[in-house]
Order: sequence, then C-alpha cells, then structure tokens
Amino acid sequence: SYEAVGETKNVVQKDAEFDVTYNDTVTSENQTIYAFNHTVSRNKTEGVRVSVDVLSQGFESPILFVVRQKQAVLSFQVPLILRGLYQRKYPYNHLGRTLCQPPTRAASETQYFFVDVSTLSSQGTNYQLRVSRVESFTLQTDKKFSFTASPSQPQYFKYVFPDGVDTVIVKVNSDMTFPCSVMSVQDIQCPVYDLDNNVAFIGMYQTMTKKGAITVQRKDFPSNSFYVVVVVKTEDEACGGPLRFYPLRPDELIDAGNRTKVIDVVVSPAINSEVYVMGMLFCLGIFLSFYLLTLLVALVLVYVCAFLLTYTQLGAIYVRVSTGKTPASPYEYGSFGNLLLRRDSLLFRLSPLPPSERSLESVGRSRQESLSSVEEDDYDTLDDIDSDKNIVRTKKFLCVSDLARKDKRILSKKYQIYFWNIATIAVFYALPVIQLVITYQTVVNVTGNQDICFYNFLCAHPLGALSAFNNLLSNLGYVMLGLLFLLIVLKRDIVHNRALVRNDLNALECGIPKHFGLFYAMGTALMMEGLLSACYHVCPNYTNFQFDTSFMYMIAGLCMLKLYQKRHPDINASAYTAYACLAAVIFFSVLGVVFGKGNMVFWIVFSVIHILATLLLSTQLYYMGRWRFDSGVLRRIVYVIYTDCIRQCSGPMYIDRMVLLVMGNIVNWSLAAYGLIERPNDFASYLLAIAICNLLLYFAFYIIMKLRSGERIKCLPLVCILFTAVVWGFALYFFFQGLSTWQKTPAESREHNRDCILLSFFDDHDIWHFLSSIAMFGSFLVLLTMDDDLDTVQRDKIFVF
Repeated sequence: SYEAVGETKNVVQKDAEFDVTYNDTVTSENQTIYAFNHTVSRNKTEGVRVSVDVLSQGFESPILFVVRQKQAVLSFQVPLILRGLYQRKYPYNHLGRTLCQPPTRAASETQYFFVDVSTLSSQGTNYQLRVSRVESFTLQTDKKFSFTASPSQPQYFKYVFPDGVDTVIVKVNSDMTFPCSVMSVQDIQCPVYDLDNNVAFIGMYQTMTKKGAITVQRKDFPSNSFYVVVVVKTEDEACGGPLRFYPLRPDELIDAGNRTKVIDVVVSPAINSEVYVMGMLFCLGIFLSFYLLTLLVALVLVYVCAFLLTYTQLGAIYVRVSTGKTPASPYEYGSFGNLLLRRDSLLFRLSPLPPSERSLESVGRSRQESLSSVEEDDYDTLDDIDSDKNIVRTKKFLCVSDLARKDKRILSKKYQIYFWNIATIAVFYALPVIQLVITYQTVVNVTGNQDICFYNFLCAHPLGALSAFNNLLSNLGYVMLGLLFLLIVLKRDIVHNRALVRNDLNALECGIPKHFGLFYAMGTALMMEGLLSACYHVCPNYTNFQFDTSFMYMIAGLCMLKLYQKRHPDINASAYTAYACLAAVIFFSVLGVVFGKGNMVFWIVFSVIHILATLLLSTQLYYMGRWRFDSGVLRRIVYVIYTDCIRQCSGPMYIDRMVLLVMGNIVNWSLAAYGLIERPNDFASYLLAIAICNLLLYFAFYIIMKLRSGERIKCLPLVCILFTAVVWGFALYFFFQGLSTWQKTPAESREHNRDCILLSFFDDHDIWHFLSSIAMFGSFLVLLTMDDDLDTVQRDKIFVF
C-alpha cells in the first residue's frame, strides 16, 4: 500500500483473477483497485461480467465502482437506485454488468482493465466482487440460448452476420408475462446502454412480455455484427401491468421484490430476395387472373349473344315471310327477342319503322340537346307537381315507373357528382395521409422506438425504409380490383349509351333505370381503401386507424345508397347530402378514438344521436320523403298515433317497408345499447360494424323482396352471390385471428404475433387483405348485375320495395 500525495486516502491495488469472489470492506479512508488481464482474440469474442453484492444497507453513502478499460469506462453505484413513474425509487444491492468488448485488430492481444472501489462513508461497508468470463457471449444462428435478467442485472450478447445472410430476425421469448422487459439491438460500440433509464438512447428497442422480435439488416451495421440487449424494467406499467402504490414520502425507497425473468433468444435468417420476388409475383398473379377471367367471360358472352342474335334474326325472317307482316313489338319474338332484338337487326333493315319507333326518334333527338338547358330544379317546383308527387309516392303499391319520372339526363348528371366528389375527397384526404405516414416511418427509423407501430413483428419484412412491406403489398388487390370494376362499369355505361342513341326500347322503357355515377364512386372508393389501408400499415397504431376505416364507411354508405337508388332513382339522396352524412360519421369516429375510451358522457351522447338518426331515417324511408320536419311535427305524430292506434287499430299501409324499418330499428337500438353498456375501446370498428350490419340487413331484405315479387336472379349474379359469401366467410376467419391490437400496450400486442403462413412472406392479415378485396369486388358485381333479369320488363311491372 502507499499514501497518495495531498490526500489521506489509502489506495490499495491488487492483482485479481477471474472466477474468484473477493470479500472486502471499503471506507472513506481507503480505496481498492483490482487489476485484471485477459487475452482477446480477433476470431473469438468472450464476454466479461462483473458481479457486485453489497452486504450492508448503506443507502445514504453508496459504494462507487469504476471499471477502466482500454477504450471504455463503466461506473455504477451500489446500492443502485432506479426510478419509476412519479419518481418512485427502487434500490438494488446486487448488480451484474457485462463489460463492453472493444474490437481488436491483432490476432491475439492481452488487455488489462481495473475495477476501482471507493465510498464516502466513514463506516466500513462490506461487499463482494466477482469477475467471470461469459463463455456463450456470441449467439449462434438458429440456436436458442437461455439466460436470466433483472433490472440490476441486464444481459447482452453479440451476434455476427454469417456469410450470405443480409437480414436476420432476433426473437426473444419468455414463459413469464411479467416483469416487463425491453429488448434492444445496438451497434458494436462502447458504452452499451443496458439499464432501464438509458436503453432507449441508441439502436432499435421494444418492450415485451412474452414475445419480442426485431428484424435486423446487415446494411444498418457496418461492423457486420450487433449486440442483443435485454433489460428488465423496474415497473410493469409500460407492458400493461399494474402500477404500484404511490409512496407516502417523496424520498421513500420501495422494495421491488423479485424481478428476475428467464428469457430465451434465438437469431434466425430472414427471407431472401427470391421470397420477395415470389411474394410480389403471387400478388400480381392473383389479381391479374381476375382481369383474364373477366375478359374470358366477356368473350364467351359475345359468342353466345352472337349465336342467339343469329337465331332470333332467322326467326324474325321466318315470321315475316310466313305471315307477310312485321311483328308490332319485339316481345312477340319470345325471350331471346326480348333480350337481343335491336334496331340494326336484319328485320328492321328490311322493313319500315313502326309508328312507335318513329315516335322515339324525336326522343332521341331531344336527348342530344345541351344538358345545360335543363336543371333538376326546373321540375318539382310547382304546387301541382308537388301534389302529384304526394299522390304518386303515397300509393300503396309503387312501381319503378312511379319513381323514375324525372329526366334521365338530369339524374345522370346528379349521380355523376358522386364520382367527382369522391375523387376530389380522395385527393385532398390521401395527400396529407401519405405525408403523415412517411413522417411516422421516419420517426421509427430515426429513434429506433418500435413501440410506435403495431406490426406483426414475426412476419414484418422490410424493404427500403418500409418496416412491413408485405402488409402494404397485400393491399394491391383493392386497387387492381377497384380499377377492374371501373372498367366493367365503363363498358356497361358505353353499351347503355349506345342503346339510348339508337332508341332501343329496352333501354328507354324497361328494367331498372341505369345510372352509373354511384358505381364509379364505389370503384374509386375501393381503390382508395387499398391506398389508405397501405398507408395505415406503414405504421399501424390507434392514431391513424382512421385512415384504414374512412373509406370503409364510404363503401358501406355508397352500397346502401346504390341499393336504394335501384328502385327509387328520383328520390335518392344527393351527393352533397350523402357525403356530408359520411363526413359526420368520420367526425364521430375521430371523437370516439380520442375521447370515447371509457368516457360515459360521450357514449350517452353518441347513443342518443344514433337512435334519433335511426328514427329520422326510418320516417324518411317510410313516407318516401313526403313529410316535413318542422314545428308541427310533434302534433302530427300525436294525431297519427291517435287515429291509427287509439281511435281505430289499423295496420301499416306499407307492410314491407314497415318490416324492414322495424328490423333496422331493432338492430340499431341493440347496437346502441351494446355500445352504451360495454363501451368498446375500438370505437372505429364499432362504428364500422353498425354500417355493415345495416348494409347486410338491407341487402338481405332486397333479395328476399325481389324473390317474393316473382323476380329471378340470373346465373351470373347468383354465382357472384355464392362465391362472394364463401370468400367473405374465409376472409372474416383470417380477420379475427388478431395478429396485433393497438387496444393494448405494444408489449401485449406482440403476444398475438405469429409467423408467416403463406410463402413465408404473408401473414393472416395479408390473406384478409387478399380475400376481402376479392369479396368486395364480388359484392360490387352483385350490385351491378343482380337486376339484369329485369332488363326486358316494363318499369310499370317492377315493384318498389
């Protein structure tokens, strides 16, 4: 020993050995230095771990340990005080720290390091010091390694990328939910941040309970190696666990208890570029096949129609030759004639036009006039016309001809606004969304905080700056099938316009009035759903879940409007009214996400609004819009109740409508009661469930009433209905697998993570994207074709329901 100049402290230096426990006492009068040396090899990395245990409870004057290495210094005090929420303090007397291993260029080198022990306490404090080698410091590929960790005894291990492997996935598992822990991936540099209060300073990190996974790319680590760091947190609140009691005194120390956790870690190679290519080709192939199938069906229908047209023309010639006269109506040719006979057929080229056809020429010429000369408001403004509306729309049995009296040009312009409005909405909505999710992804990449985004980390394949490229790619189906639906609608629109130009009787007077604006809006909404769902999956979390659901509300609303428009073309809602209502729905969705969690006042207000909106809409539908909401509405309600229920008990005039509206009210009141009682955390999905339930109810009612009215469903829409129902069933199965959830903490969400199940590239949620896009496309085709059987039926014979 020797006496330091200018000081009264005795400094003692000892040559120390590995795997030997040193029991000593330290006071303010003496300082002990332990000198160690070990051989470092370039081809073999051994960890060195320092374990310290203080035997006396000297919280006011802790012992300071300083480890001096060649290129690093590590210092810590014992007892170690770690802070939790609200400045809670947790003391730890037993510490274990792994020393940072600086790289060496020599094949073999002897390195020295020193452990200095000192304190300011005048009383002697007993401690134990042990330095040992960590034999399994380097993790092996695909080999599971088990260890224990605690808040004061973090662990980290080294992994070196093998040749030919550019991406690996680090999986950390434990059978214990708590204590909460943090896994981190850090570059090979000193110091290593391995405490609860500094583990987030560098690298990538995420909290975990039972599962954790981080995908690591070689390009992010120039040394071709990295540290896997596991830290146990002092409290479980970050992982959804209970929060400890608040200390009575600010400086009170809280016993943390036993927070040791047994953990397994395994590093496996991730997929290579060939799997990426296979995944992209598979995704493209699936949806391009629908284009080929559509083309094939179109060609088959062309050949079938050509055959039937030839057959009909021959029949027409035979009738004309045998009877010596031209049939007065194409309906005399039978069902084939009803479908296929046209003005340019052989019969009409050989005979003069009948009077009915000649009268239609003037109609055709008038349709070529400028659309600007006629407005919808030019009709329905006179009192006699309004009275006529009341007479027509309040009949007990309505036909489509009663509700298709307005000029078709005006209605076409009215419904085209749906398309132009949703296109405008899409542009103004999508641009800031894309900007925001790019910012989200940048924040994740810069900070390394993987608790921001709720991925399925066991099947999240990065590409460039994107963390989960597979979740984005699987949304391609919405865009491609939405575009295909637009092309199909465009083809039908062109065919219908050509029929109108040649004054085709079926196009003018038969079938459901053809208005394609809502169909164009539906196809655009499907494409936007794909784009915004991809944006949501760039960084899925509760704040941007609205991106994934906004156009789902749009699609549900547009489908209900299209169903209603089919038999009520004159009185369907305008685009401005419809989108204003959908905007209100999205507004409530945002309020629910922000304020709805456990907020009883919000749920009461929303339930009241939900029920009132249901009652108002029911009244509007029942009376076909022939009622007024003014100061006398209560008086009229009382009068109707008195006359129809008290004075005489009479049933409803419109029984079918009443059945639908009663069922709709039961469903909506039940959903409102469920929301008020349960108050689900996922308000956006709850709101979407309301929309989907109402859509399914209306669709089922439409199909039942269609069959009940003696109409039939043709082969193509029937196949679409059956196919779509099956696909929806499988899609919902994969949807409810629940691979992640932002309703819980990120660590709890990772407990639901699962491996890829398709091509080692796609997970259950990706398959939901595939199937739901196909099912939506099939549903749109059902709406487009379900009334094709009425194309040759006079509109005054088609019932309204």
